[in-house]
Amino acid sequence: MNKKIVHDAMILTAFTLVLGFVLGLVYEITKEPIAAADAATAQAAYQTVFADADSFEAFGDFDKEAALSVMEENGFSDEITDVQVAMDGSGSALGYVITVMAKDASQANITFSVGIANDGTVNGYSITNIAETPGLGMKAGDESFAGQFAGKLVDKFTIVKSAPAADGEVETISGATITSKAMANGVNACITYFHTVLEGGAN
Repeated sequence: MNKKIVHDAMILTAFTLVLGFVLGLVYEITKEPIAAADAATAQAAYQTVFADADSFEAFGDFDKEAALSVMEENGFSDEITDVQVAMDGSGSALGYVITVMAKDASQANITFSVGIANDGTVNGYSITNIAETPGLGMKAGDESFAGQFAGKLVDKFTIVKSAPAADGEVETISGATITSKAMANGVNACITYFHTVLEGGAN
């Protein structure tokens, strides 16, 4: 009996080692292609919210921990994960692309990039990761909803159930109020970060 236990344990150990080796090998093989795909997705998002930019450069003073503190101090649960400077052909800054992870959606976190021009105008947003309900929350990426944020110079956005009566009002996605509010909060988090850390485009 003891020999059988030892034998089975040795087989299980060997299997575990082989499986670990295979998983490690797969990770090494897929690591670079996945990173490249993620980078391409991010670049596409940047270009979507800053179509007139020629290039994007990582904002050198970005600090994730400091960004978390800014969010907490201003009552946001969202997380700023990246900041890029949108550059024109001559190397002048047109504004910023701020990537945010909205943590108050109905299904899972939503990650999206928000373009904000130097004067504080929101160019719009581009979603890079979302898992909301099809036909409802997934409409956050539709122009009918997302387009309401574009070209607006406001301090914050609020979600309303009827036709907007002011620039800062956004009509909710029918049946997806939680997702709508998560998107608005995420954009507001970016606006707050812009004014608090980027000094209204002065950097």
